[in-house]
Amino acid sequence: MYNEEAVAPLLRRALEQFMVEIPCETEVILVNDGSCDSTFAKIAAWAAEDSRVKLIHFSRNFGHQCACTAGLDYSSGDAVVVLDADLQDPLHVIHEMIRRYCEGYDVAYAARLLREGETWFKRFSAWLFYRLMRSLVDRSLPADAGDFRLISRECLDGLRQMRETHRFLRGMVAWVGYAQIAVPYQRGPRVAGETKYPLRKMLFFAWTAATSFSILPLRISMIMGLIVSLFGIVEAVRAVLAHLFHWYTVTGWSSLIVTICVIGGSLLISIGVLGEYVGKLYEQAKGRPLYLVARTVNFGAVKPEPANEALTEKEYQ
Repeated sequence: MYNEEAVAPLLRRALEQFMVEIPCETEVILVNDGSCDSTFAKIAAWAAEDSRVKLIHFSRNFGHQCACTAGLDYSSGDAVVVLDADLQDPLHVIHEMIRRYCEGYDVAYAARLLREGETWFKRFSAWLFYRLMRSLVDRSLPADAGDFRLISRECLDGLRQMRETHRFLRGMVAWVGYAQIAVPYQRGPRVAGETKYPLRKMLFFAWTAATSFSILPLRISMIMGLIVSLFGIVEAVRAVLAHLFHWYTVTGWSSLIVTICVIGGSLLISIGVLGEYVGKLYEQAKGRPLYLVARTVNFGAVKPEPANEALTEKEYQ
């Protein structure tokens, strides 16, 4: 949850009704990702009235993927569902996820058939993003599937051992393996408020996914270098033949400037891509925590297991 004061009352009604429908013990973990409005006050009041509702309050905004990671770290259930607060992902789909989980699947991810309330550009860019990720980065990445999914405890224990700084959870869940299946559904519009993922953040998220999960950009820069080198060789051969056979040539700076710009641009792009990877290595080497928790509600004194150790199932207060 990030600045979701308008959504909080609607989310509470929806989740309270949903927990009545689930014939087993449930908990709700709300991760407040450094909201600067009244989100924290509203969900803290809810947690004070219902012990099943647990609250994690970040010291500042750490981002969507880190917020999801915190919820997974603090969860104690046999199966865990990741859900955004805007209720675009309908809760009734979780019933089908649970059925798939009971059939033996460790991951049941929601695959979007329709995206209501979104512009054609966002729908097209999302469609293109998943196809590019599947074809160029990771073929096991499900198409049209976000972070809305059910994860078993066994799969989650493996996932929690991956503590890279730049996170792409849907790719990480695909990487750990285990039995996974799609649950088709139609995604609705936000129930209230505005999206927290504008175009700028979407592009940054796509770039993080590509550079965190693949060395393909480095290979592309190498291919660009080969293409530019081939272009230079062709130009050199053409110049020699023009001199030997006295072909008509136009003297000037145009071809020279174009060649220099192409070579220089390719070099700068390659250095920039390499710098992105070096920067990510630098940030990962610092060993900083993925997030800082300023306050928790209804968790008692229990904290998640250290990330670098093998994880075992445990009871939380």
